[in-house]
Amino acid sequence: MTEIWSAERSLTPEEAEGIISMQFPQLAPLNINILGEGFDNTVFMVNKQYVFRFPRRKVAVELLETERKLLPQLVRMLKMPIPEPVFLGMPTTNYPWTFTGYKSVKGITPGVLTIEHRKQSAGALAEFLKSLHSFPVDQAHRLGVPFDEYYRLSIEKRKCRLEENIEKAIQGNLLPEQQNAIMEYANSLEDIKVSPIKMLVHGDLHFRNVVIDAEGLISGVIDWGDTHIGHPAVDLSIVYSFLPSDSRDQFFDVYGQIDEETQQLAQFKGIYTSLLLLLYGADKKNDELVAGAQESLALALS
Repeated sequence: MTEIWSAERSLTPEEAEGIISMQFPQLAPLNINILGEGFDNTVFMVNKQYVFRFPRRKVAVELLETERKLLPQLVRMLKMPIPEPVFLGMPTTNYPWTFTGYKSVKGITPGVLTIEHRKQSAGALAEFLKSLHSFPVDQAHRLGVPFDEYYRLSIEKRKCRLEENIEKAIQGNLLPEQQNAIMEYANSLEDIKVSPIKMLVHGDLHFRNVVIDAEGLISGVIDWGDTHIGHPAVDLSIVYSFLPSDSRDQFFDVYGQIDEETQQLAQFKGIYTSLLLLLYGADKKNDELVAGAQESLALALS
């Protein structure tokens, strides 16, 4: 069965180097290496200064276009570093889509982190989301940011897939410690009516879409392809999948308090996404991603 992260067009470093060299000769001599592959893009580091993202699927093209319009506005208002688009690449005879080059955000994507490092990031994460969620919705809409078209928080629409993914993870022996907890969670899960709250949200906020500094603290937020106008619980999922339970009050003291419905939806999204990342990591034989996703899942279930 084709997975949702399967590529329609893969790109090798050699191919990327040829395309970038031809379209941006000012970057010569080119030093390029692959940073990784996500569901939507293949990502390359260029000259240790720029990150180029090439869509792996046609659906990602429009997502990058939204990023190019929105991120320059957010760079000006957010204290937390985020990617700034500086290069727009065009399709070639061998590659069918536009692509984007960004100023690199310093830091590395985390795997497994200590509880103390996670706690120390609570305040900065809260300040970031408080600021992001205050961005004017009408301005975001004018910039082409879409509304949520994928029912990201719909338990009714996603519970069946959650249960299927739990079964896949059990069959793959990927839940040595969380199996009972996640099965109990799924069995007790009931639909929650999502309130029509509309804010600008990152849309895919989890441990692989943040970077950490040498001290192990969050120092940037990357991969804005899923940004949309929607319910803040989509982003607040990271409170459950990244922060220990005893540091969540610290987060909400800065961000502001939320109602029980939003808490439950955020936890659901954190569990759903962590499980998906776990299966993705196993499929890609990425042990670090598997371990990080298992840790995120354990936190989200706590």
